[in-house]
Amino acid sequence: MGLFDLFKSGGKKGRDEAGKGAGAAAAAAKWAEKAADKRAQNYDRQEAIAELAEMGTAESAAALLKRFTFNIDPSITDQEEKDGAYQGVLAAGQAAVLPVRSFSAKAESLAWPIKILKELLAEDAYVEELLLWLDRWDTEYSKFIDPKLQILAALEDFKQPTILPKVEPFLEDVNGDARYLAVGTVLSQDNESAIPALLRALEQEESLRVKNRILDGFASRGWIVPEEAVGQTRKALPPEYSVDASGRVVKR
Repeated sequence: MGLFDLFKSGGKKGRDEAGKGAGAAAAAAKWAEKAADKRAQNYDRQEAIAELAEMGTAESAAALLKRFTFNIDPSITDQEEKDGAYQGVLAAGQAAVLPVRSFSAKAESLAWPIKILKELLAEDAYVEELLLWLDRWDTEYSKFIDPKLQILAALEDFKQPTILPKVEPFLEDVNGDARYLAVGTVLSQDNESAIPALLRALEQEESLRVKNRILDGFASRGWIVPEEAVGQTRKALPPEYSVDASGRVVKR
């Protein structure tokens, strides 16, 4: 039996109260606290999620997003509740965009917000939103950077002219995972204008994993190392790579 099967009969008291404007806010507020309460009884929390999911308003979306801030046992129940919250946020349509944007500004994980916006927005608008989120981050040390890593990873799936200038600075991030993801996203743009930045990153890079990703990207695309950069590039190469006479990266 699925989460919402529990409420096909009964448990619908809040639906009649849902309305527009202040009515919608009041209806969502009735269930918001219970839906976001990790310590609530499963049945009570699930009832609240079900009620909010049927409202399809900005207020209900904002309330449902809070369900993504904690985990419960067993994991199958946790996933079922989050799937219900996810569908409920999507039900709000474009009205959910602002609540998702506000939630993302403080969230410790952007996995669900990213998944939601990918469904709600056209590709150009989705990429623009991710880049706005990336603007909150710099390349310096931060104790908790999961959101930054998730944004960089999500951008790799798209090729847009606005991506490259926003992501290139992260080739020099202090965090190795961020640099690795930035390399992947920069390479995925298939834009040779990124060659100088990638070669500078290669020369400075200490992580073999990141170096290999840069060099594999050059090799698979047949990109040419400029003549003036060949000497420095060769000094930075791991043993299994070389730059041939034409300036192409070759993996031995």
